[in-house]
Amino acid sequence: MKYLILVGDGMGDLPIAEIGNRTPLQTAATPAMDELCRKGQVFLNRTVPEGFPPGSDVANLSLLGYRPQKYYTGRAPLEAAAMGIDLKSDETAFRCNMVTLDFSVPDHVRMIDFSAGHISNRESHALIASLEEKCATDVFHFKPGVSYRHILIVKGPYPEMGTAPPHDHTDQDVTHLWNRYLTDPGWATLLAGSRRVLDNHPANVQRIKEGKNPANCIWLWGEGRPPSMPTLRQRFGISGSMISAVDLLKGLGVNAGLTVVDVPGATGYLDTNYQGKAQAALDALRTQDFVFVHVEAPDETGHQGLLDKKIQAIEEFDSKIVAPIIKGLRDRGDDFRVAVTMDHFTPISLRTHTSDPVPVCIYDSRETSPGSGQPFSEKIRGLAGIVLFSDGEQLIECLLERKENDQ
Repeated sequence: MKYLILVGDGMGDLPIAEIGNRTPLQTAATPAMDELCRKGQVFLNRTVPEGFPPGSDVANLSLLGYRPQKYYTGRAPLEAAAMGIDLKSDETAFRCNMVTLDFSVPDHVRMIDFSAGHISNRESHALIASLEEKCATDVFHFKPGVSYRHILIVKGPYPEMGTAPPHDHTDQDVTHLWNRYLTDPGWATLLAGSRRVLDNHPANVQRIKEGKNPANCIWLWGEGRPPSMPTLRQRFGISGSMISAVDLLKGLGVNAGLTVVDVPGATGYLDTNYQGKAQAALDALRTQDFVFVHVEAPDETGHQGLLDKKIQAIEEFDSKIVAPIIKGLRDRGDDFRVAVTMDHFTPISLRTHTSDPVPVCIYDSRETSPGSGQPFSEKIRGLAGIVLFSDGEQLIECLLERKENDQ
């Protein structure tokens, strides 16, 4: 038996008047997911416990079967693990976004773009290298990640500033958040120096010439120390792989003891290598029990408020990930159980995450139970307001048809 969790990050949404009070998921053509849902079981899953921020870190930790209340220590240490960074006992990892801020109004700061125009790896790595060369100290060190997503390592104590995810504040005044960093002299010096480096860097000069958003600032958030987690093999006796373009999910995979598969051309956006990710999943399942496939594009387009692009991202998740993986397993004659879901909602109208319970379909290729008879969407008939999975471990236990070992 093979087991899969297929995640369209941020795929859930709220009804939108422009498309007849339907959601992008209800509007998108998703024949593969709809077939699985009609033949499978459907649930509502609370991925974000009460009191936790509705981030992809908390929600995907929960999808992998780990209670955030027990295992969550912050987003950045998970990403650091994916990058092979061995955090020392006196070090803290911060997520370091490349962002575009507007300082044109005196004493005001506005968040223009949390991703600096989804800056390329080539450009962002050149910028991070310059920041490390010119701004690093005994306390601060920069580590390159993917696109706009990087890591700052801080040695020793740091001021408690109450950091905030930049994607929650797109096109908003962030003066009060920016000023928090400036209350500490060391952090203020770091930010001032980084702005000078970025403003004058050839990569940003060229981006401005091409009409693109420059990466004119860094934004620090998601700080934490490394978590201590048992592996899925220790808990359930299974081997598996993590397939994702983003370091957060790769870091979750590292901590869960999964093989992290680096797919060439996987970008975390609409231009990602869907075919390569689907094939990597099928290849992994030849020798392993479990695979977790994560696609970032629906979330990114939700943060951008791009309705057409979000519908496109959902349709491509269905046609280029779900459909070929299911076909490949059927063609090989493999028995499998698959959960198709999302980590959280990223509503177009809000351009940030919400903690709504998410729909999940579990399909068993043996088709041993009556199906739901309905398409896959946020609106699961008969389950309105009824959360069937309310714990970080219940989904994976249901998928594997077992309880975890007492470890």
